[in-house]
Amino acid sequence: MAQKRMGRPPSGDKPMKDRIFVLVDDDTKMKLEVCKKAFDTTTSDVVRKGIDKIYDDLDKK
Repeated sequence: MAQKRMGRPPSGDKPMKDRIFVLVDDDTKMKLEVCKKAFDTTTSDVVRKGIDKIYDDLDKK
């Protein structure tokens, strides 16, 4: 019988292996917290969605 793996379960179909560290001011942090509560999601998901939105907007230029 195979042993169960320990650790965080994968989120989505692609493995998340890269980390990005960002410094923000108080206003940006407050906006992030509002977004997290409004969408009931994590910091990582808000950042990913923001990157996807900006990337998609590149096609419109």
